[in-house]
Amino acid sequence: MNNNNAKLGFKQTVYAGYIGYIVQSIVNNLAPLLFLIFRDTYSIPLSKITLIVTVNFLIQLAVDYFSTKFVDKIGYRVSVVAAHVFSAAGLIGLAVFFPTPYMGIMTAVVIYALGGGLIEVLISPIIEACPTDNKTAAMSLLHSFYCWGSVAVVGISTLFLHFAGKDRWQVLVLIWAIVPILNGIFFSKVPINTLTEEGEGMSNKELFKSKTFWLFVLLMVTAGASEQAMSQWASAFAESGLNVSKTIGDLAGPCMFSLLMGISRVVSAKIEKHISLNKLMIGSGVLCIASYLIAALCSSPVLALAGCGLCGLSVGVLWPGTFSLASKSFARGGTALFALLALAGDFGCTAGPTLVGEIAGKSSDSIKSGLMIATVFPILLIVACVIEGKKGKKADSSLKN
Repeated sequence: MNNNNAKLGFKQTVYAGYIGYIVQSIVNNLAPLLFLIFRDTYSIPLSKITLIVTVNFLIQLAVDYFSTKFVDKIGYRVSVVAAHVFSAAGLIGLAVFFPTPYMGIMTAVVIYALGGGLIEVLISPIIEACPTDNKTAAMSLLHSFYCWGSVAVVGISTLFLHFAGKDRWQVLVLIWAIVPILNGIFFSKVPINTLTEEGEGMSNKELFKSKTFWLFVLLMVTAGASEQAMSQWASAFAESGLNVSKTIGDLAGPCMFSLLMGISRVVSAKIEKHISLNKLMIGSGVLCIASYLIAALCSSPVLALAGCGLCGLSVGVLWPGTFSLASKSFARGGTALFALLALAGDFGCTAGPTLVGEIAGKSSDSIKSGLMIATVFPILLIVACVIEGKKGKKADSSLKN
């Protein structure tokens, strides 16, 4: 337990967790909106600018892994407050960078990526450890706030830059930096439980020896890939398919995807009592395959875009659902379980869009060809869910006997 001197209740802890995922959405989605501004203002070629995404991803991957070695030792509170400090410092650094613009931007990215990685590792187990009635529903609702954050970041930032002017982008970044500053203070005051007492959580080695753990790794990889393979190409679909400006394309593509994904997570939190999570994930996988096929095979641009939106609706439950199933299977999983699953999910988030891009590049830049091949991810997810469901039934029957 780690709730000494706490001045607020666990309801406020949950609220802080919600805002924490909004902070992560700021860290992941704000800089890409500024890529063309960086190119035009500082004469930085796009080939260098694309490294921003790569560096952000690699740092967060490293944090996912190495956090298993230090988070339990220094405590959740110190770690989660530090995550917000890094996020805020990186965003401020992005706006007030060093004399060399490119190096300043990259340094800021490294700093806020440390915060984003820690947030991803910490928020889910912190909320899982809260005394809530329905932990699966709480997890789905928690992860919906990443979606609401993404919609807010893209929507508000796009409108701000349109009305205030692109030359005021530093002001926009500093405004967004206020969110992690305030939430870091919030997290310093709320009660925080831990999933396991110090020294009782499973080690990486223990988890690696479990076949069931690797099944959940496959679930996380395919969940992340199924989500991002479509999400990362949604804007291109909107722009090329509907022949609209980038501003409208971003609002119609990524915003619509995130909005429907968020709605999916809220709805799944409501209906989870009436349908098993495993069956819900299998149904979502089937819907995900259908969404990819609609986007890849329909000649109508409107239907293709509808396929993008349907995909957002289908993938919403997959990531938080895997966390919930894994937490039930590994009661002593602790920080290591959540961190390693986050690592697997992040790998999937890169593998999905990369496969689509590679296939598209070999098919005369046909994004639809890439999306057709990407159906392999939801197919594998369904297979993993079926296996997990059978394992769960065996475990239940053994307990009854």
